[in-house]
Amino acid sequence: FETTAPATAMALWTAKRNGISNFSVLLSHFLVPPAISAIAEDRENRVQGFLAPGHVCAITGLEAYTALSQTYRMPMVITGFEPVDILQGILRCVTQLERGEASTDNQYRRVVADKGNTAAQQIMDAVFQTSDQAWRGIGIIKNSGLQLSNDYHQYDATALTHSASSRSPANIPVQQSCISGDILRGLKKPPQCPHFGKSCRPEHPLGAPMVSSEGACAAYFHYQ
Repeated sequence: FETTAPATAMALWTAKRNGISNFSVLLSHFLVPPAISAIAEDRENRVQGFLAPGHVCAITGLEAYTALSQTYRMPMVITGFEPVDILQGILRCVTQLERGEASTDNQYRRVVADKGNTAAQQIMDAVFQTSDQAWRGIGIIKNSGLQLSNDYHQYDATALTHSASSRSPANIPVQQSCISGDILRGLKKPPQCPHFGKSCRPEHPLGAPMVSSEGACAAYFHYQ
């Protein structure tokens, strides 16, 4: 996501600046705000508010999340990752919902500045451009990914190996019985999946929410 994209951008910028030609990258960078839009616009969506990712917002700043909260009338509370951060984020989100409010609240001010990391943003803008991206369990989300800009196309590993189609998330198999899309949209909870804790476990995941240690299914599995 936007958290790790600046490091990739800096590596590419350095390679180009120093004329390094035997270097290429296989990009898999996704953008969070378009995914939030896709969830909010889904007709079956049941999500009422978001705890926005503090590490992402440390790069991007607040602007995109302010726009999301205004457009979809949903609270966006930017939080850190300590237990107290999460609890305070939940409290602030619920408080907004009870008051009928919808704004962007920065709980993680010790890390996240309003403008974000402008130096990181500038180098990302120089190296990348947005592209449509496939999300497992959801499908194609417009302008939700990053690809190399024309000036950096020479470093695209897929152009060298002709493996773009085989490496695309759209072509990574997902178990048809996996309900990760419903979980991501708030329609179902992990224990409602017939495979949860049985054929789908962290050591043998069927979908993205169990793959990631931050995923909903992994959290339900570990902490009941």
